[in-house]
Amino acid sequence: MKARMNQPAMVLPGTMDALLALGKTLEGTGLPARTVHLVHLRASQINGCSYCVEMHAREALDEGDTIERVVAVGAWRESRRFTDAERAALALTEEVTRIADRPDAVSDEVWDTVADHYDEQQLAALTMQIAMINLWNRLNATVRQPAGVAPRD
Repeated sequence: MKARMNQPAMVLPGTMDALLALGKTLEGTGLPARTVHLVHLRASQINGCSYCVEMHAREALDEGDTIERVVAVGAWRESRRFTDAERAALALTEEVTRIADRPDAVSDEVWDTVADHYDEQQLAALTMQIAMINLWNRLNATVRQPAGVAPRD
């Protein structure tokens, strides 16, 4: 499989730098890196972005997560491998990623649960992380960026 075109963020001058800079602002917020990897992986699975699924699974493993947890992300509700806070973050990830699937984009139940586990700064970072991975997924899925190769530049 070959990508349809160069990665859009690499085509438009300054776009990649801007997106990477935005990503840098999300560091040091107190949101656990382990949670970020799970969120990125789950959204990428939902969006069918093979490039990001592979990348975020690898990152999670490289940073010490277990193969059992990485494999279980797609069925996190049935797995006992995740903390309550991680479950809340994964539930929020699913609702934000599937924002058009219900009249209330994010249910009060999911929001209240996630807010029980994260402070305002962490909630802001979590929401931004979900939005950012959805942006990357949409860019890669649109151009059919295949897994196993670097984006064309």
